[in-house]
Amino acid sequence: KEPPPGAEAYIPQKYPDNRIVSSKYTFWNFIPKNLFEQFRRIANFYFLIIFLVQLIIDTPTSPVTSGLPLFFVIAVTAIKQGYEDWLRHKADNAMNQCPVHFIQHGKLVRKQSRNLRVGDVVMVNDGETFPCDLIFLSSSREDGTCYVTTASLDGESSHKTYYAVQETKGFQTEEEIDNLHATVECEQPQPDLYKFVGRIHVYQERNEPVVRSLGSENLLLRGASLKNTEKIFGVAIYTGMETKMALNYQSKSQKRSVVEKSMNVFLVVYLCILISKALINTILKYVWQSDPFRDEPWFNQKTESERQRNLFLKAFTDFLAFMVLFNYIIPVSMYVTVEMQKFLGSYFLTWDEDMFDEETGEGPLVNTSDLNEELGQVEYIFTDKTGTLTENNMEFIECCIEGNVYVPHVICNGQILPNSGGIDMIDSSPGVSGKEREELFFRALCLCHTVQVKDDVLVDGQKKSPDSSRSCIYISSSPDEVALVEGIQRLGFTYLRLKDNHMEILNRDNDIERYELLDTLSFDSVRRRMSVIVKSASGDIYLFCKGADSAIFPRVSEGKIDQVRSRVERNAVEGLRTLCVAYKKCTQEEYDEIHELLHSAKVALQEREKKLAEAYDQIETNLILLGATAVEDRLQKAGIKVWVLTGDKMETATTLFKVLSKDEDLAFIFYVSCRLSNDLQDFGLIIDGAALSLIMKPRQTGSSGNYRELFLEICRNCSAVLCCRMAPLQKAQIVKLIKLSKEHPITLAIGDGANDVSMILEAHVGIGIIGKEGRQAARNSDYAIPKFKHLKKMILVHGHFYYIRISELVQYFFYKNVCFIFPQFLYQFFCGFSQQPLYDTAYLTLYNISFTSLPILMYSLMEQHVTSDMLKRDPSLYRDIAKNALLRWRVFLYWTFLGVFDALVFFFGAYLMLENTTVTINGQVFGNWTFGTLVFTVLVFTVTLKLALDTHYWTWINHFVIWGSLIFYIIFSLLWGGIIWPFLSYQRMYFVFIQMLSSGPAWLGIILLIIVSLLPDILKKVLCRQLWPTATERTQVKITFLLYNYWFYCWNQKMRRAGSHR
Repeated sequence: KEPPPGAEAYIPQKYPDNRIVSSKYTFWNFIPKNLFEQFRRIANFYFLIIFLVQLIIDTPTSPVTSGLPLFFVIAVTAIKQGYEDWLRHKADNAMNQCPVHFIQHGKLVRKQSRNLRVGDVVMVNDGETFPCDLIFLSSSREDGTCYVTTASLDGESSHKTYYAVQETKGFQTEEEIDNLHATVECEQPQPDLYKFVGRIHVYQERNEPVVRSLGSENLLLRGASLKNTEKIFGVAIYTGMETKMALNYQSKSQKRSVVEKSMNVFLVVYLCILISKALINTILKYVWQSDPFRDEPWFNQKTESERQRNLFLKAFTDFLAFMVLFNYIIPVSMYVTVEMQKFLGSYFLTWDEDMFDEETGEGPLVNTSDLNEELGQVEYIFTDKTGTLTENNMEFIECCIEGNVYVPHVICNGQILPNSGGIDMIDSSPGVSGKEREELFFRALCLCHTVQVKDDVLVDGQKKSPDSSRSCIYISSSPDEVALVEGIQRLGFTYLRLKDNHMEILNRDNDIERYELLDTLSFDSVRRRMSVIVKSASGDIYLFCKGADSAIFPRVSEGKIDQVRSRVERNAVEGLRTLCVAYKKCTQEEYDEIHELLHSAKVALQEREKKLAEAYDQIETNLILLGATAVEDRLQKAGIKVWVLTGDKMETATTLFKVLSKDEDLAFIFYVSCRLSNDLQDFGLIIDGAALSLIMKPRQTGSSGNYRELFLEICRNCSAVLCCRMAPLQKAQIVKLIKLSKEHPITLAIGDGANDVSMILEAHVGIGIIGKEGRQAARNSDYAIPKFKHLKKMILVHGHFYYIRISELVQYFFYKNVCFIFPQFLYQFFCGFSQQPLYDTAYLTLYNISFTSLPILMYSLMEQHVTSDMLKRDPSLYRDIAKNALLRWRVFLYWTFLGVFDALVFFFGAYLMLENTTVTINGQVFGNWTFGTLVFTVLVFTVTLKLALDTHYWTWINHFVIWGSLIFYIIFSLLWGGIIWPFLSYQRMYFVFIQMLSSGPAWLGIILLIIVSLLPDILKKVLCRQLWPTATERTQVKITFLLYNYWFYCWNQKMRRAGSHR
């Protein structure tokens, strides 16, 4: 809208409408855009090229053999992505067509949300969601506040208080709002939910405009909901895709697991093998054809055009034809199977009842299934303390005022004194001045906070007035503040409410004291303190400051500093969270200067945060120390050898380390960062953020070396490392430091608050705790769990299973494709390198799609080589799979050479059996298609039975898919070769399979070749278990022995009972 007269020069801008678009495709661009994205994958693009080559040149196999699997993969993926996008379109339309009330010409008008524009004034009722980002103008509440929940944005379900602009909060009706003249200046749209910089100019009749600062406390975000407030008015400031909610749609950086990286490397190796095969066969073909009789026999004379054809073009065409013939060594279906395994496998985590928390009603969440197997490769774990290792369930323990300690609910002479002013725990009683300081301390804690009192509390059906009882229900985003206010309430001072910008407290004499709230210097993680400036009824102005001891002590000039410091250090050693409280008294002139300084910083549009920090630093000086508080945050019943990155003080970190080191209930031993042998003593390292910043900083001498390598070397020899007094960015720096070290270990970061997000995003695997500090960590993580104790099963059991399953899947796919294609390569030496296929087109097409796909998929979902209970009891089993053990080059080469050996057995076993030999009753010899079918039959049975030998955990599903796949192959072959299909122009497989099965020697040959093929793998398993058993194999033997003894005991008891009956 146009600004009122007298405003500064105004340049009209184009703003987007209020439509939200979270969908990826439209009806018109779905097919081209989806195909473009799918063919950006190397495997899909490769098979597309192979398919096009088959269409363009004369190749030995039908284009169907490559086109059908590729079409299946592309179609399944496109349907899945199309359905997901259709759901997004549906959700977008529901959101964009939602009705909204806005003011036009002094009247309330209703229209769709998508038609909102910047500058429109909107009315939102209780329980409704804000349709766009709004500047809060006024509400139905007299104090100009409203309560909002932002659960859909950051997961925080607690009610947050927002404040209307002082000059606009009196506009209560539509007509008054329509007569409001104001302009708003603000920053460009940006995604940070907790940051907003702007100012509003309110124009009044013939007066200079009043300028007020606008911050995040004045901005109502789209997606948040209004609660416990009848209605509010707000002006649209960001709309559509410029709202903070929409700007947060962008996805996080893509993380890739170590298995996926190994899979891509193996794929490149097999691509090189494929090219080598094609090149060798092309060269040998022309060596073979160097004899004129072989090149142009009398029964196959060349045409004149064929004789004149360019030799290099012909050789290149033959090379492409061999590439097509051998291209099945690259398993296109492996990518689809891996995606299905990860997607379906993630449900086992969410279905785990042991990881469900009854208190919160929450279970684990999987935000991405791409990293399931990475949970089985973790070497370093980085964790926050507050809310992660601890429950974030705060309890007020004590407070210390000038050396005198006060404890609520103290027992005196066997009786509890709930309403007492506390008991002096030191043998000195405060004097008259001490009593004044004591009450000033209690008033400071009652006033210096952001706690809200819950409205409409009903007692016996009647609304309770704020001053009718000392029992109040407090709401705050910080559990610390609620614990402090409730603790002081038990010591005689009760915070009642904030009304009309006045804070009301109830003192020990049941008198209500009112303090005008002049300014609030809000808390931030850098300052680690907050302050309020209040004015008493007598006109005295106080600044009360509360914060960490490291933030308060340097700013204190008076008070019993030594006594309070010793008590703080003692509480920290006991693992309590400590805060210090200080104050100073201001004159009216001093306050005027403070107010002017704060106002100029708040209305600044450029570098507002920096100017506010400088103003706060200037104001919070020359304080008088009052005392300190101690709050307990109890440790959860779980532990781990980890790196703990916390913001607590050094003494608290020391206590935490002792607890983690000694308490057996807390320690499930995890061999991650520990590099020491079992016979040596474990060491722990504690370091604070200041020292860490010096370590991370390069040397000033200009030398290339720095302290990072030395720090890393020390840490590697410690079983636990605790970093205290850490800023959020430093947490991420530590994770990055370990990630980029020369070993490149897999890292996991776990936390529950917004200050842990950078650490979670930096680590290979990020896990969020669904805790009391909101769900920002859970939203930005790869996985979320209700409690830290659930991490034990998540890594030791689920991570272990995920890794062994998918590693077997990858190796098995390459193995079975080597078995499939290497006989085709050998066959070329016996057919004059004529590119004659060994297998029928149907077998080429269905081998990876139907005959061998389901058994390995079910194996990768169901396999349990060791029971979950054993994995939890013996964490050393985790070391067997560490460092990507099952996908190392040694294991990869073993699977590859096993596939080559099996292929040699298939081919030459069948060749020797059929060469110059009649194996049918009527004396006929088998043809080339029968030979190929015999090899293929042995192949299908061998690779399927190989998987059966590797299966340790049998269910009816495994039996069904393994034996069912073999039965399906037999039935398909009988039907494919036993019926004349009218849609086929020629049927080379007619009666081939039936003729092969009618031969007794063929049956004998199939059985013998399968046994010979499987024999080396069986021998290897037996010898390795006997001579070089792993911890896992020893555990399997132990379990088998126990089961055998149990079975023998049951059988023995049964026989005894049977003998007694006789």
